[in-house]
Amino acid sequence: MVRIKLFFIFLLLLSFISVTGHEVYGKDEKVQKPKEYGVYVKTRNNTVRLIPNIVFDDGGLIFVESNNPQTFVLKDIQYFIIYGQYDMNVLTFNPMLFYQVSALGKPRFVFGKDIEINVKKQKVENLYTVKPKGLFSRGYFSLWINDTAWDFVIE
Repeated sequence: MVRIKLFFIFLLLLSFISVTGHEVYGKDEKVQKPKEYGVYVKTRNNTVRLIPNIVFDDGGLIFVESNNPQTFVLKDIQYFIIYGQYDMNVLTFNPMLFYQVSALGKPRFVFGKDIEINVKKQKVENLYTVKPKGLFSRGYFSLWINDTAWDFVIE
């Protein structure tokens, strides 16, 4: 009876080590260096470059005007790639919240509360990967550095 209990304890310990050891010894995915500076979305099939948008300041209110942002399917997004000389200390990942319509009829969106992100520097100079600490969700989002925002929609 004691041998059976010791055997089960050994199996339980062995399974615990194998489950946790897999994560510790897993290799990082190699990130391909893009040809041009910019912000990219890594999807299951390829890497898509995001189109930058201008950040406006109107009396202390900071917003972007929506300009047909790119759309991605939730299940396809893996992470973001930032390649270039950017101040990564001020990088934020934000949901975009509707504010008002401009005089020209374009919707204006303000930046919502920052979503926590993990920024990992790659071996290639000026190459970073960015992932939210939680799961991706559906909505209108942006990666924002200083006066430029790369806005996109996740469906």
